[in-house]
Amino acid sequence: MSREGLEPSARSNGHGQMSADRPAMERRDLPVDEAYLLQVMLETLEYARERDYTGYDYFDGMSSRVLRALPVDNKWVNIAVQESIKRAPVNVRPYFLVEQRQNFKGTALFSMANETAYSLTGDEMYREESRALADWLVDNRADGYAGFCGGHTHEMQQLDERRPANTPNVVPTSYGVKALLRAAEYEGDYATVARTAAAFVDEDLKYREFDDGARIVYQPYFDGEFYTLNGGAVGARLHVDLYEEFGDPAFLDRARKLLDYIATKQTDLGGWMYRDPASASHLSMDNHHNGFVLESYLRYQEVAGDERYRDTVERALQFHREYLFDPNGAPNWDEQKAYPKDIHAATQGIIVFSKAGEFTFARKIIDWVFANLYAGEGQFYYQKRRFYTKRFTLMRWCQAWMAYALAVYLEERHLDGGT
Repeated sequence: MSREGLEPSARSNGHGQMSADRPAMERRDLPVDEAYLLQVMLETLEYARERDYTGYDYFDGMSSRVLRALPVDNKWVNIAVQESIKRAPVNVRPYFLVEQRQNFKGTALFSMANETAYSLTGDEMYREESRALADWLVDNRADGYAGFCGGHTHEMQQLDERRPANTPNVVPTSYGVKALLRAAEYEGDYATVARTAAAFVDEDLKYREFDDGARIVYQPYFDGEFYTLNGGAVGARLHVDLYEEFGDPAFLDRARKLLDYIATKQTDLGGWMYRDPASASHLSMDNHHNGFVLESYLRYQEVAGDERYRDTVERALQFHREYLFDPNGAPNWDEQKAYPKDIHAATQGIIVFSKAGEFTFARKIIDWVFANLYAGEGQFYYQKRRFYTKRFTLMRWCQAWMAYALAVYLEERHLDGGT
């Protein structure tokens, strides 16, 4: 989408008020320690901007030019190379000639973080960056589907499928929708595009209602033999975001039905398995996917304003705090394993506890990241293992998530009525 010829339009903020521009907050208005957080967020964005938001990714081994040059194309060879690259204690991607690409979900996160940077500094550069990134999302959406959607830009080899690059799924699509709706505060055409994502969920993700709620598949072509719970949750959040923007009660009704079903799958501990049935996945109640689910319920409460899921949220928050994080803010891998301590788990925890208004604990997680995974000058490392740290940077997994997590913390504290 080109910005030429588009006029800034007043947008609803979800409370019946209209504004073309949000008021900017000068950095001097922040407490000293949180002005430091803003500075780190701006440096994190600068790190990405200087590299055109392009870099290595978590699951990018199939983009190895060495692998593609082999005389054979074999599933087990693909998996061996892909998993070796992903699991190596050091970054071996340069040796395998892995291509650095711009990630769809990462672009959405960077777009939203730039919006927050603009709101906190008043610097027009950040708004222009956000809009350019939103344009990239529109221009690089997946083609041939019922509505707006996106996926990872690297091919993936899995045991049961070989997933082509740019195959859309519900998670990056949901973040793309959030980013476009943020950009729509200035240019309404973004919202028009974002709204079509509902058709992608309905048709390509096979939205189906049951007696106890509704389900979707994680990506097109899945047969529904198993259910990815966090995918259903972020699909619900996508509909909540659309409801807030457009006010159509059908969006909130669909979100409610998706969340009703997921609530029936909450375990006695208060968390959610990655898939239902649990036997269909190697993951159990891992950290950041549980964070996706919990954040979706918090988002519903924020917009719908009812307490339909109060008990679900209270149990989930307790599980999140007691099982998935240490008291000092260090993230655990899942309900049983402390390691690896992954930056994505930490960033999602910052988002969850900020959204829940638990700023003291969110700050503990931030401080743990700074003490253990911060390289300085806006660069963050990937993962802390028991005996060593993976001291390399993945553009989406490290930079985009950290920029967005700091943005959410600062928004909730200083832009959305936080104390």
